[in-house]
Amino acid sequence: MNENLKKYVVEIIGTFFLVFTVASAVLMAGDGVIAPISIGFALMIMVYAGGHISGGHYNPAVSLAAAIRGALEWKQILPYWISQAIGAAVAVLLASRFAEIPETAAAPEAITALVVGEFLFTFALCYVVLQVATSKKTEGNSYYGFAIGATVTVGAFAVGGILCPGAFNPAVALGLNLMHAVTCKAACIIAATNLVAGACAAITYKFVNSEE
Repeated sequence: MNENLKKYVVEIIGTFFLVFTVASAVLMAGDGVIAPISIGFALMIMVYAGGHISGGHYNPAVSLAAAIRGALEWKQILPYWISQAIGAAVAVLLASRFAEIPETAAAPEAITALVVGEFLFTFALCYVVLQVATSKKTEGNSYYGFAIGATVTVGAFAVGGILCPGAFNPAVALGLNLMHAVTCKAACIIAATNLVAGACAAITYKFVNSEE
């Protein structure tokens, strides 16, 4: 099988399980501590499962950060994003078979808070990914998956449902929109914020690791 195709399949699988967990938590589990923990663990196990094949991004913002850092070829950006979008869409389609999706989504009350929350923890997520999974100084470590998953869990507890939906990922934003958890406008704002945060994280990484 073509090596690139293997990467795309892994990105589809990982994004599917991440967004399916988000969809299940949002549509079926309700409020509480279970959602942030389960979502963080879903990302962690998928990063461990696919990191050695595709890098285990499952997130367009992470893919962009990896490309800016030099850990992903620029020509791979679009196929990665398409794979991640496919995984997210299929996850919501399956979840919708078992739970009722609201007819309409409520518009965000505070755009500024949404942008701040999404930016901060998307930046943190992408920065952590680059530091633990692409740096020569941490090469071969066994904790990278836990660090990445824990970052999402911390972000979900810190700002998720408080300042923002806690997507930290354009693919998750797409999934949230498809399940009518956020409006199309909000999903676009989230996705744009996530991508900007990913780019900023990569630039910061290159500055603090200039010797690489």
